[in-house]
Amino acid sequence: MERSEPCSADDDERPTPAGASPHAEIIERLFRDHNEALIRFLLLRLRSYQEAREVAQEAYVRLLSLDTPGAINYQRAFLFRTAANLAVDRQRRGSVHARATRSPLFHEFSDPRTPERHAAAVQQVDRLRGFLETLPPKCRQAFVMVRFYGLDFTQAAQQLGLKERMVRIYVERAVLHCREQMDRDEEPSRG
Repeated sequence: MERSEPCSADDDERPTPAGASPHAEIIERLFRDHNEALIRFLLLRLRSYQEAREVAQEAYVRLLSLDTPGAINYQRAFLFRTAANLAVDRQRRGSVHARATRSPLFHEFSDPRTPERHAAAVQQVDRLRGFLETLPPKCRQAFVMVRFYGLDFTQAAQQLGLKERMVRIYVERAVLHCREQMDRDEEPSRG
């Protein structure tokens, strides 16, 4: 197998374990030569040494699980790009979670003080889900991507294959639709 990265002098001196695949050897060399730099690279993004180590480990696992590792000519660059993508995914999940837990709606629904309040919250979520079900699919998808998954309008537009302006319109329509439906449901109880 042709290696895309030059071998260091240490590679010739170290005995390779019997039965080790060339792919595993490449990953081992990447780990040995670049792991400290990879962790520093991830530490700047994640600001947590533990998370940086976890993401680095996941990146190595991804490299090991490739079916055709020889297809990658620049393993170090691929390793760093994979790790950067994993770090972005982790940050995105963390920010969605943080936004959701900061939301007053989250605290209202998570208030365990009374069973009545919990039942009312479950009913309200079910009502909202029902309102969303009545929306056209693209409108519903745009709303969920922006309001629940935390994507910005540009990202949602790219994923839906729409213009950003259309995603904004869909989200606005969904919000107005849900407000109208909630107001309509509450009117008889007021009179």
